[in-house]
Amino acid sequence: MWTFCVQMDTRLRPWLKFWMYPSVGLVERLRDGDSLVVAEGYIFEFERKGYLKAGSFVPEVVVEHPELVRAQHLEYVHAGSDVVLAFTYYAHREKLRLIGREDDIEAVNMKALKIAREVADETGTLMAGNICNTTVYMRDNPEAIQKARGMNKEQIEWAVKGGADFILGETYMEFGEAMLALECIKEYGNGLPAVITLSASMTDVLHDGVPIDEACRKLEDAGAAVVGLNCGRGPKTMLESLRLVKAACKGPIAALPVPYRTTPEQPTFFSLTVPYTDKKAFPLDLQSCQCSREEIYDFATECKNMGIQYVGLCCGNSSNLLRIFAEVYGKPAPALQYSPEMEKHYIFGDKKKFNSYFTVTRKAGLTGKQPS
Repeated sequence: MWTFCVQMDTRLRPWLKFWMYPSVGLVERLRDGDSLVVAEGYIFEFERKGYLKAGSFVPEVVVEHPELVRAQHLEYVHAGSDVVLAFTYYAHREKLRLIGREDDIEAVNMKALKIAREVADETGTLMAGNICNTTVYMRDNPEAIQKARGMNKEQIEWAVKGGADFILGETYMEFGEAMLALECIKEYGNGLPAVITLSASMTDVLHDGVPIDEACRKLEDAGAAVVGLNCGRGPKTMLESLRLVKAACKGPIAALPVPYRTTPEQPTFFSLTVPYTDKKAFPLDLQSCQCSREEIYDFATECKNMGIQYVGLCCGNSSNLLRIFAEVYGKPAPALQYSPEMEKHYIFGDKKKFNSYFTVTRKAGLTGKQPS
């Protein structure tokens, strides 16, 4: 069946999705035991491509090069994403004010939502609106909290207007801001389901003193359709935290790490150092700490074994890594037809198929390992 799925005409793939998922809503699909592969990480991907500034990290590319945003959505769906996430992360009022484009806020949000809705409709995927850490929220500061509420409100209302299937609130380092986001989605989201993900830092306690498992349980009890973790942690240091969350909650759990080699000593990508130096890797030198494909495969497998239903990658995501989740979770991703076949490499492949001049002699010259 999967061979048919990946080779079929692109125009037919949306109908395949509709056939496989007759109940297309987020809540219904997860309730029926389905899983969702979700591509995040648009900020880092467009910075890597040279269309977004590191530091401010504002998605100006949405209005400056909308065709590239559309292409990125299609690429991630090709790799296996079940969700087209509108590129409105950091498209909130505070970030746009920072770069002098506050007057463009509605245009940026509505353009991002329009692009995402169109791609989702074309590909038979879900479309999510996106809000995030506001960078203004401060606990015990009523003025800051009210400002954050207003920022959430307008983005949520635009997501409803733009036809989102659900709303993701992500990358919260304080329980209070995460709960505020959920309250706003419930109040202004016209009944759309909410996915809320937290970003654990150096410990499994959020910055306002609430343990992550307790925070996720409270968010679930307050009405979030999915709770879990995203960003900050790499696969190695997110797994144990996910086990805590899974044990504390009853419903679907989200797991979207950054694809970097975090360790117990350096548990977040903010704390990573460039190998063999003391230089901080975040954000410009994180490639020196990139996970291998095998590490991503192992993480995806662990998540599947744990029963994690909402999975993917955050900052640093790339399509070849996202495809691994599609493979592990048995998704009909078109990109699977281009999965590696290293046995066909003329030097490192099957020795029975290639001349020993290459598989033995040339290999020894390239690797420094003499044939036995």
